[in-house]
Amino acid sequence: MIDLTNVRFGYKKHKPLFSDLNLHLASGYIYGLLGKNGAGKTSLLKHIAGLLYPDAGECRVLGYRAEDRLPAMLEDIYVIPEEFELPPVSIATYARMNAVFYSKFNHEQFARYLREFELPVENKLSAISYGQKKKFLIAFGLATNARVLILDEPTNGLDIPSKSQFRKIMASALDESRLLIISTHQVRDLENLIDVVIVLENGQIVFNHNTADIASNLAFEQNLAGIPAGEILYAEDVPGRRAGIVRNTSGVETRVDLELLFNGIIQNHRSINEQFIKQSNYAQ
Repeated sequence: MIDLTNVRFGYKKHKPLFSDLNLHLASGYIYGLLGKNGAGKTSLLKHIAGLLYPDAGECRVLGYRAEDRLPAMLEDIYVIPEEFELPPVSIATYARMNAVFYSKFNHEQFARYLREFELPVENKLSAISYGQKKKFLIAFGLATNARVLILDEPTNGLDIPSKSQFRKIMASALDESRLLIISTHQVRDLENLIDVVIVLENGQIVFNHNTADIASNLAFEQNLAGIPAGEILYAEDVPGRRAGIVRNTSGVETRVDLELLFNGIIQNHRSINEQFIKQSNYAQ
């Protein structure tokens, strides 16, 4: 559905950001794109949306070259950016003006999402809070029924009940024909939602595994006391104890702690990735 092949890219007067970057994303999954500031997450999303062009290599989305931004692709992809501006019109007027660009837009779905987010259609977009604007964009994006939905920091500005609503709505919106990419620093907001964890570091994909494989290969311990050092892949100090990631030797899937996982990958991605290779070789 989305394929980046040997993509090279760099901003002028800066060192190259991507060098021979390869990535395949399939429909039917929610991908969590994680990375530190400056790792290249937003640039990667802009390549997929056709807003940045590779210096070399190719980015194809739904069979089209993303940089061509053909109408057939654009009506099937929707991007919710971290920073945005909305016109001073009502929600109903915005939908009437923009829904025509998406052939699969469903007004009944849109109305249902607005109700779930408690957003009245008569509200002017310029008069509502940042969090309400974010909920409006999420509702509109889902109602387009675009096969590719990209969300950059979607939970910024949402309160705790709204974050819970967000997770529920996103999970229910996924089907086998759609692909969702969520880029965030708020990793705990994605727990129990994403299917595949992708970590970008220094312009390279350093981790790309589904949560089922993560749960069967790694164990996330909140207290490492008594665990042999040879089993520990990553450790960090927390108040009164040490938490970390260890090899999962029990064969029982464990709960994935995304914050621990992200910290461990940034510090020691090679050792963590080796655990998946060892387990794969053992299975064979």
